[in-house]
Amino acid sequence: MRVGILGFGGLGQAATAVLAPKQEMLWVAAADQKGYAYSPTGLNRDRCISVYRDQGSLGYLEPNGTLSSQSIEELVKTAAGVDGYFLALPNLPNSFMASVARQFIELGWRGVLVDAIKRTSAVELLLELQDELKQAGITYMSGCGATPGLLTAAAALAAQSYTEIHSVNITFGVGIANWEAYRATIREDIAHLDGYDVERARAMSDAEVEALLNETNGLLKLENMEHADDIMLELAGICSRDRVTVGGIVDTRNPKKPLSTNVQITGRTFEGKISTHTFTLGDDTSMAANVCGPAFGYLKAGIQLHKRGIYGLFTAAEIMPQFVR
Repeated sequence: MRVGILGFGGLGQAATAVLAPKQEMLWVAAADQKGYAYSPTGLNRDRCISVYRDQGSLGYLEPNGTLSSQSIEELVKTAAGVDGYFLALPNLPNSFMASVARQFIELGWRGVLVDAIKRTSAVELLLELQDELKQAGITYMSGCGATPGLLTAAAALAAQSYTEIHSVNITFGVGIANWEAYRATIREDIAHLDGYDVERARAMSDAEVEALLNETNGLLKLENMEHADDIMLELAGICSRDRVTVGGIVDTRNPKKPLSTNVQITGRTFEGKISTHTFTLGDDTSMAANVCGPAFGYLKAGIQLHKRGIYGLFTAAEIMPQFVR
């Protein structure tokens, strides 16, 4: 399977580390804001990261890079035979991921796209494109990171023990040593704070983000987030979205998680018993591991669907990921 990565910030670079030991997937294409790189025989992770960090774009990679202000469009046109792309892109503004999906449709590209989108409203924008995606021959897997994604899928599986779901509560802890490695992700989290929204967070300078983090001692405490786990579980017929809550703590100065990430699914069994399943992620698994691993698992599943002629929009709560060897 020949795969590409769109976005080469912290998440995109981490994705290359996840792919490095895999035998079933070959990383051949990548794009950032200023350029792209493509090699049909595979890209070298260390060289790509070095060039990106030193010069600010994969477009400077010799001999496989190209500088471009239309990097996604030119890469898609240039990179023949890519089976699927992981969209490791910041969804800022909130319509950005839908605009990228539309770009692939308009280019006449056929294959698999996977995102790790967060917001409910962003998934709703993608739902408006589901017929067009199907007609275009694109299999689009949405919400395939950690949450939404891994934890949403766990909730869908755990729900099978019950005849009625009363609540799904997702609590996450994220620890990163340096917020600047995940600038876009942190801005997306800030957008969930009281008094902030997507546009305000997007417009913040690095200095303004740093000032906010200084005020909070590097911690972002997030409650009742607009997280697409709710619409994904609703679409899967598991429970109404108002029964799903998501919140957590992000420590931007410490790689150790401030709390364990878990999902609790409470419901009533056919015997009339009220019970709760809890699925807890290991504290030593990083945000990147819990996002990128599932993303490529869903990319593999999407490629299998695509080969069977199954196109359109799917979520992590509907399809089981396939382990990438």
